[in-house]
Amino acid sequence: MTAASDPVGVAVPAPVPSEITPAASAATGHGHASAEPEGRYRVYVWQIPVRITHWVTATAIVVLSITGGYIADPFLIPPGGAVMTNVRFIHIVFAIVLVASGLVRAVYLLVGNRYARWSAFIPTTMRQATEIFRQAGFYAFIVKEIPRIIGHTQLAAAAYLGLWLLLLLETLTGFALDGLLGSEPGATALWWPRAIFGPQLIRMVHHAAMYLILAIALFHVYSSVLVDSLERNGLLSSIFSGYKYMTREEIVLARDGDEGVADEAERMG
Repeated sequence: MTAASDPVGVAVPAPVPSEITPAASAATGHGHASAEPEGRYRVYVWQIPVRITHWVTATAIVVLSITGGYIADPFLIPPGGAVMTNVRFIHIVFAIVLVASGLVRAVYLLVGNRYARWSAFIPTTMRQATEIFRQAGFYAFIVKEIPRIIGHTQLAAAAYLGLWLLLLLETLTGFALDGLLGSEPGATALWWPRAIFGPQLIRMVHHAAMYLILAIALFHVYSSVLVDSLERNGLLSSIFSGYKYMTREEIVLARDGDEGVADEAERMG
């Protein structure tokens, strides 16, 4: 770590930047920072709204999948009656929650930090664009080294973009189907999908999209556990605390550790 001299010539440590701090000094209020190995630094990656929308979306997907499955095939109680009415109500409520969460997350594509903004998902450099192939090669056991990233890898970003498109498709088809009962906004705003494609095709697309969403979610959990076990940088805990714990080398070499982050990491050396 670089140092400066005070008026009497005694070397004192340079100020620690707010975004990256030595793990040993981050022991209060942020998980298990004090237990991190020496030489790791705390990097603030996931902002509070990003973490909240992550868990709200995950919860909504689970509830919508269960209630949607029951609406399509009421396997416990015969269809109709108060039970189906309540299940439909829960389904619509969580659909609205999902839309609200998506809108908040969309805002942070514009105003979030470098790991949440749109540029973390849409490739803006050749290195970022080709990263998805290296990442895919790692999961296919072709490439041994995982790409060095602080935030989302490009493969994860592509999966998230696909997930958002599927969730948008689910929202449109879901409200269009709800409009068959005369409910708004599907009855008025989404009459045209029913007129063009017909209710049965919309229903098939709605269910197919649900299974694709669940498949992406399953791979997301698998890849998160795998990468966390390999990198040991607090990836899993970071979606709760917001912080990852990385070595100086990882920060300097990370694709999304831009010059400002790299310079701070260099001064910590």
